[in-house]
Amino acid sequence: MTQAPAISSFAYMAVRPGGGKKFGMRQARNVPALADALRMENHLLLKYWRLPAWAGKEAGLGLKDQATLNDQLGQLLSRGVPLVEALEVVAGSVRGQVRPRIMRMRELVAAGSSFAEACRTVGGFDNVTIAVYRGAEKTGDLAGAAGQLALTARRRMKVAGKAATLMIYPAIVLTISAGVSILMLTVIVPMIGEGLARADIELPLYSKIVMMLGAWMRTNIMWLALGLAAAIALLLVAKTAVAEAIQSFMRRAPLLRDVVLAQESARFFSVMAAMTRTGVPIADALGVANQAVGHPVLRKQLERLRTRLVEGGLLRILIDEVAQLPMATRKLLIAAERSGDMESVFATLAGDMADEVERRSNRLLAVLEPLLIVVMFLIIGSLLVSILLPLLTLTSKVAV
Repeated sequence: MTQAPAISSFAYMAVRPGGGKKFGMRQARNVPALADALRMENHLLLKYWRLPAWAGKEAGLGLKDQATLNDQLGQLLSRGVPLVEALEVVAGSVRGQVRPRIMRMRELVAAGSSFAEACRTVGGFDNVTIAVYRGAEKTGDLAGAAGQLALTARRRMKVAGKAATLMIYPAIVLTISAGVSILMLTVIVPMIGEGLARADIELPLYSKIVMMLGAWMRTNIMWLALGLAAAIALLLVAKTAVAEAIQSFMRRAPLLRDVVLAQESARFFSVMAAMTRTGVPIADALGVANQAVGHPVLRKQLERLRTRLVEGGLLRILIDEVAQLPMATRKLLIAAERSGDMESVFATLAGDMADEVERRSNRLLAVLEPLLIVVMFLIIGSLLVSILLPLLTLTSKVAV
């Protein structure tokens, strides 16, 4: 196997076609390769600075990039286009930030590396995708595997979009509620409190507490802003732990846990469909697909299934022990195992689970909307009550 060339990270300054300057970071084998990659985008390299590996690490390919790459590869390879030429065509179809990586893959393949090894060398591809490519090259069906991976990426984009909606919608509502509450506490409530104090109005205890809190917040607004900035910085530093805590909550919360389980199942079946299409044995496919499952209980049950399958257990019996999967799903898998048509069933279940995520997400949003309205009323309404109580007292005294 040809040894992959070393990849270096660079910060660079280049001239745009219109005369402006562009700054960025990119990986390349050497400076001439960096200049060539920029020239393909009609940019002229002016200056460059070699970076340490940790500073210039490139992010992985996004789902949209993966869908474009695999869709183009699947179409070109199925029509008999050689892999090196197909990669050259694909490089012209992807985003500018991804193009150099595709060109490095083309160079590696042209030098004799396998496609899976080229993907592993340039980085940005997860272990599951590389394993699918490796299995496809063994069976000679790289075009089919690329098409399946493109379909999987689109399904994951659809699922991720629903998950983002579920997170963003409550966050926006709660942020607006918090912003309005802070504005009322720091501006409106203290002004009304000062006016009522001059009028010598006896305030209810609740109103006194709220108005004292508002006056304190207005006096210490700078410290509160610094505390908020420190809290945001702490969240950014501990974002991994925060993300794990959020995931743990989502796996346990009513309604949310059903969405998360359907999402994990859709990802698992999508990987299994891609793996079995390339002729990978079920046990080996499970070893790869289990890496795509983040749900701890489901992953544990699937790993136990694989272990016992390798030890000689019957798949139809072991499937029935994966209690996290719905009963109908398990029965369908058992029937497919008996008929020997697991590949098509995995593909069908991947699509069904993606649709299930959408249905459960819509159901959850229908529940969240009135619930968030109630939360907004409790947050803002409690402040309004603290203002209205003394005003009603003042009105009654004026009427007398």
